[in-house]
Amino acid sequence: MNPDSLLRRVWSNGVFRYLFVGGACFLADLGLLWIMHALLGVPLVIATPVAFLLSFAITYFSQRYFAFQSESTLAPSVARYTALVAFNTVATTGIVWAADELGWSWIVGKVISVGVTTVWNFFAYRYWVFAAKNDGEVHV
Repeated sequence: MNPDSLLRRVWSNGVFRYLFVGGACFLADLGLLWIMHALLGVPLVIATPVAFLLSFAITYFSQRYFAFQSESTLAPSVARYTALVAFNTVATTGIVWAADELGWSWIVGKVISVGVTTVWNFFAYRYWVFAAKNDGEVHV
């Protein structure tokens, strides 16, 4: 099989695009958290949600255009995404804090929170945030 054909075939899979884009956004989020907490000494309870929220626009547009190739109306999808981000911010902060309180590394908490939110976000993005305007379904 031609390598270009294989790459096109893999990229055409919506779950792969979601995980690839999400992975890149996770690295940006983790890097921001590391810079703020480890290098700048910002307390973890502040650095975690700030890093998470700074990746807001990057993640939204990357998931919208690359992962889900959505044509849904912009304003409603931004509002739904914002609600999901608010929920995820609280969940992420709680998980990272809990890991730290248990004596685990904050990085372990961050990885756990990403694993948990990755699963529910896929379904939330597909069926709610980026759902097509007319039929309620995005073709991934």
